Amino acid sequence: MSKNGSKQEGNSKTARKILISQPKPESERSPYFDLERKHNVELVFHPFIVLEGIPARDFRKQKIDVQQYTAIIFTSRNAIDHFFRMSEELKLSIAQDTKYFCITEAVALYLQKFILYRKRKVFYGADGTNKSMLDVINKHKEAEKFLYVCSENQQDSEICSWLKNNKCDFQLAYMYRTISNDIKPVLQKNDYDMICFFTPSGVKSLLDNFPDFKQNGTVLTAFGGNTSKAVIEAGFNLEIQVPSPQRPSMVAALDQFLAKPAVKAPSKTASKAPKKAASKAATKAPAKKAAKPTK
Repeated sequence: MSKNGSKQEGNSKTARKILISQPKPESERSPYFDLERKHNVELVFHPFIVLEGIPARDFRKQKIDVQQYTAIIFTSRNAIDHFFRMSEELKLSIAQDTKYFCITEAVALYLQKFILYRKRKVFYGADGTNKSMLDVINKHKEAEKFLYVCSENQQDSEICSWLKNNKCDFQLAYMYRTISNDIKPVLQKNDYDMICFFTPSGVKSLLDNFPDFKQNGTVLTAFGGNTSKAVIEAGFNLEIQVPSPQRPSMVAALDQFLAKPAVKAPSKTASKAPKKAASKAATKAPAKKAAKPTK
């Protein structure tokens, strides 16, 4: 694809190609592949961002005693990976009664890779939104000391503001940083009907690679409030925002969108035909004679 998005004509299901701005799932059982088969679409996976772990020697400069915190906040699997990587590099032993507050159930279940999963110490929001996770945190804010693991150059402002306004005892822990990936090859050689974003950094990466990007009808979807805000502030039209009660995940949102009846754009010949007929009728129609005046 060039610097401009591809044209989308209606909601046609033919030749639909969707760009997912994340790495390709490792498991063949991923719901993305079920979606691909169900709707006969092509999904292309290519990460728009690259995460770079902050070395332990640099993390020490933040002067954070991780073991002092009784609750950890995770908004992504990447945050979980880097938290336990950092703990290993610093040779820290995380207390078994530490509580974990996660943005979604999927993120919460990912903790099983590192800890003995117990429901009484792992919590997550009901619908994958910041609000639902913060509602859960609100029930524990008086008793816990929170560590919010996040990127050095990307924190969720809504979460930070809520923790501050609700007088929570919390600290931001920068354990990785986000870098724009080279996405020119995958975009220049293909036309996409839809692009799915998952982070504000993904939107930034698109603009870093294509400063003059024009949407031109390409459907844009965004996961999370901050990502949605980034798409809109970039001047693009956001058609699908995730999550919501009806669309708890990106897969669910795509499934609903692709299930809509196809709407074909009217053909040019069909639209012009009535005009020609009307024109001919106008030229052939005899002029009406003026009525004779009555005596």
